[in-house]
Amino acid sequence: MIFDVLILGGGPGGLTAGIYAGRAQLKTGMIERLMPGGQVAGTELIENYPGFADGVAGPDLMMAMEKQARKFGLEIMTGTIESLDFKSAPKKVVASGKTYYAKAVIISTGTDPKLLNIPGEKEFKGRGVSYCATCDGPFFKDKDVVVVGGGSSGVQESLYLTRFVNKINLVEFMDHLNAERILQERAKKNQKYTFYLNHQMLSINGSQKVESVTVKNRATEEAFDIPAEGVFIWVGMNPNTEFLQNHIDINPWGYIVAGEDCQTSVPGVFAVGDVRDKEVRQITTAVSDGTVAAEHALKYVESQEN
Repeated sequence: MIFDVLILGGGPGGLTAGIYAGRAQLKTGMIERLMPGGQVAGTELIENYPGFADGVAGPDLMMAMEKQARKFGLEIMTGTIESLDFKSAPKKVVASGKTYYAKAVIISTGTDPKLLNIPGEKEFKGRGVSYCATCDGPFFKDKDVVVVGGGSSGVQESLYLTRFVNKINLVEFMDHLNAERILQERAKKNQKYTFYLNHQMLSINGSQKVESVTVKNRATEEAFDIPAEGVFIWVGMNPNTEFLQNHIDINPWGYIVAGEDCQTSVPGVFAVGDVRDKEVRQITTAVSDGTVAAEHALKYVESQEN
């Protein structure tokens, strides 16, 4: 399977790259480990994507992008990256036992939620511990839950949980919330919230399912339990770049080093979206990256042909 452009990962940046590369009449393929959409596909409501005055559901936006990309010829394959060779010509990617070749590669593998790595987290994953409000919120109807993380993701997703749950105990390590001001105001006005700022999660407790969490007040060092039947965790993201070690330059935090042209340290290999080392990570910036990378990939392919 030989492509002009091969995209690794199907988030908004990758799908946008697929749209632009396809419209440029490049033979374009995409390898996605699950289904296109990335983290956006698990977001209940997006209010800051241009063109949607009343907001848009994440899954709806991603399905529309996928449909548009397929319209312009994007071929989507399911697989997990096993090995790479960016030095060969064409470049070589092996995924789930299948070998693909491409003149240019665009990496759009995104990020995954960070773990707390505390007792009970792994044991109760899927049995009370969740990282996706849209996926699991309805299972906690009329129950008390703990939300860990006071950033924009944590507060945004916890606001969605208020549709179902009885009470939200929001635990934040810092002594203040870091979410966008509009989200903070909505949460503080909602009577379902109790805020535990400047508190540290110590453990998630229970027998067959989650029954409580143990937290510590960082100012007084006092540890105590909060009864809860569910724990939703949003404490940051880890870039999906382990498979790229020793292939391209990656910064100490695991993000791909790439310029504003999205070019990595290897000619013909580009990085887009949240996996790229940059200050702002939003759907709009991922879409912008996808556009830029596709345009530069086109120039690279043409230069190789010439």
